[in-house]
Amino acid sequence: MVRVRFAPSPTGPLHMGGVRTALYNYLFAKKHGGQFILRIEDTDQTRYVPGAEDYIQKSMEWCGITPDEGPVAGGEYGPYRQSERKAMYRQYADKLIESGHAYYAFDTSEELEDMRERAKKSGFPNWQYNSITRDRMKNSLTLPSAEVSKRLEAGDPYVIRIKLPREEEVKFEDIVRGWVSVNTRNMDDKVLFKSDGMPTYHLANIVDDHTMKITHVIRGEEWLPSAPLHVLLYRYLGWEDTMPQFAHLPLLLKPDGNGKLSKRDGDRLGFPVFPLQWTTAEGDVYSGYKENGYFPEAFVNMLAFLGWNPGTEQEIFSMRALVDAFDLKKVNKAGARFDFEKTKWFNQQYLRMQDNASLATSLATSLEGENISLGQDKLIHLIPLLKERAVFVNDMHRDALDILRAPEEFDEKSVQKRYKGDAGEVLAAFAQELESQSPENADDFDHVLKAFIEARGIGFGKIGPGLRLALTGSMAGPSLPDIMFVIGAEETVARIHRFQEKFPL
Repeated sequence: MVRVRFAPSPTGPLHMGGVRTALYNYLFAKKHGGQFILRIEDTDQTRYVPGAEDYIQKSMEWCGITPDEGPVAGGEYGPYRQSERKAMYRQYADKLIESGHAYYAFDTSEELEDMRERAKKSGFPNWQYNSITRDRMKNSLTLPSAEVSKRLEAGDPYVIRIKLPREEEVKFEDIVRGWVSVNTRNMDDKVLFKSDGMPTYHLANIVDDHTMKITHVIRGEEWLPSAPLHVLLYRYLGWEDTMPQFAHLPLLLKPDGNGKLSKRDGDRLGFPVFPLQWTTAEGDVYSGYKENGYFPEAFVNMLAFLGWNPGTEQEIFSMRALVDAFDLKKVNKAGARFDFEKTKWFNQQYLRMQDNASLATSLATSLEGENISLGQDKLIHLIPLLKERAVFVNDMHRDALDILRAPEEFDEKSVQKRYKGDAGEVLAAFAQELESQSPENADDFDHVLKAFIEARGIGFGKIGPGLRLALTGSMAGPSLPDIMFVIGAEETVARIHRFQEKFPL
């Protein structure tokens, strides 16, 4: 059975790139009838941020990305927080030492920093602890065994590092990128177990993936340089036959395509990069897609296309449709440029697909807060007019107020340009006609307007601009019969009179 995991660290809010990784894991699992696991990788306790794990859980819940197993859902392979699995990792570090694939390193942070500075002065700015330099360091490979034992018994601080071969080509096949090959001469002896008794990501994620029977590791491109190390760990621990397949996803790029998308780009360019609002311990607030009025379905649909393409012209996909269409082999290698305008387009499409009756109920509630009450027939009539122009539900509320409230300001340039000559007399005559006819529905208003134009033998340009300015204050908006029906004949006449008082001809 396919088993995949999303394994974020609770070091801050979940960036939209992380949500995309979770989404691709979820889609792949569901496409193949498998299991999607959420695992919290909190081995680095120094960077732990209170509230971050809860934020991750709520973000995934809002997006509809539901784990089959995890800290909340439970499961037979738990616990699902690495900090709660602490006791199990040491045995695997010891196994690597016993097999000669790892060693104890007693170097202090001061000694390591001193070595880096000396190397920099000698013209080697990128010093690494590796197969060449470890012979000059303080570790169980250079110290006498008796001293190593003495240090361990005395409780001297140490870390456990992997022992990489000096020159070996490490190859693996990535589902997205094809064959990847890296020589160990370009790698360093990474720390696997820290002095605080916690494993590093490199050891913990390998052990967890193996013990949780993960079949595919789908993660961001930033982990690609670590993949050769992980391949070697699987081999050294004797798990090469059950090593999962790797798929490294492309980076999310800034809107201009130049560099990785960050929260600072959102701040600078005015768009969210987090699914939900995040407030830091210092009180800084970062906006979220939810609070900005996005439908979770639109957000997910947009994310799916940041790096993947179904190979067709179709762009609107439900979660079920995404599951059916998703294929890791259709994920691009190149970085995916984020387009905020396209994100708004997705939300607009989902808004247009919403049920008119439910939107009418939502609009009625928001209008009640403005002390405006509108009959159900007019609400239902108003919704399609608003949907065509809106991107967010809040836009519909705003545009509804522009219609339902008499204008206090007018487009002066349009008034001067479009309302002149005998337009005032024509508008006043139309107000009289409305009072005598008392139309009740949109078709009635349309009939009265057309009959008035025909009876007078005038063009629409004689009445339309002045009437629109009187009703809305501008030249934009839905059709005039629709506006008149929604506000009613009495209010229409009242607005015409107020307009003519302000702009007498």
